[in-house]
Amino acid sequence: MSRILIVEDEPHIADGLRYNLEAEGHEASVAPDGERALDIVLREKRPFDVVVLDVMLPGKDGFTVARELREAGEYVPILMLTARSRPEDVLNGFEAGADDYLPKPFELTILIARLNGLLRRQRWNEQPDVYAFAGRTLDFRTMEVRSAGKSYRLTQMECDLLRYLVKKAGQPVSRRAILEEVWGLHEETDTRAIDNFIVRLRRYLEDRPAAPKFLQTVRGVGYKFVPDA
Repeated sequence: MSRILIVEDEPHIADGLRYNLEAEGHEASVAPDGERALDIVLREKRPFDVVVLDVMLPGKDGFTVARELREAGEYVPILMLTARSRPEDVLNGFEAGADDYLPKPFELTILIARLNGLLRRQRWNEQPDVYAFAGRTLDFRTMEVRSAGKSYRLTQMECDLLRYLVKKAGQPVSRRAILEEVWGLHEETDTRAIDNFIVRLRRYLEDRPAAPKFLQTVRGVGYKFVPDA
């Protein structure tokens, strides 16, 4: 049984989601606003497998809640619900730490499929799998990068991206392939999201992030992981 926190201020939506998720065999809890969600996860330390997070909340919005969870070291997968599906809003969600997004209004079957996808990815990353190169260690089990005596926690999306780059080591991969094959996102999503993720990963892996050796830019295409640079 998976534990899901629904952060939604519209009672009819929250109650409907809880009813349907419980019917699917999940344990569902509801927080009516961002502050309550932060209390439940960070202060009460209640464990969840996924957070369904609405963007438009009273007080702290969903972007702020996601960012504060990540800054506090909480890396539970986040499915963000937004009535604002403009590319810049999607990009803001990813930048804040969301792992997937779904525009409102949505089909219940699609939401459940997205949740199951996040749960599968989380279980996948829990498998013991460590990749080492050039004095760096990528631990996909704990979702950590260890480099130069430091340890960096990865979000689910960062972890999935690194797995994909390692799998394609030495091969150029396009931004579009990353969006579609790694994260299952729609083709209209702003590809600048990829660039921002790469910038963060370079901070973890590179001695000189401004002159990267391992995560190289392939002009006009995308990126290439070169472990033996």
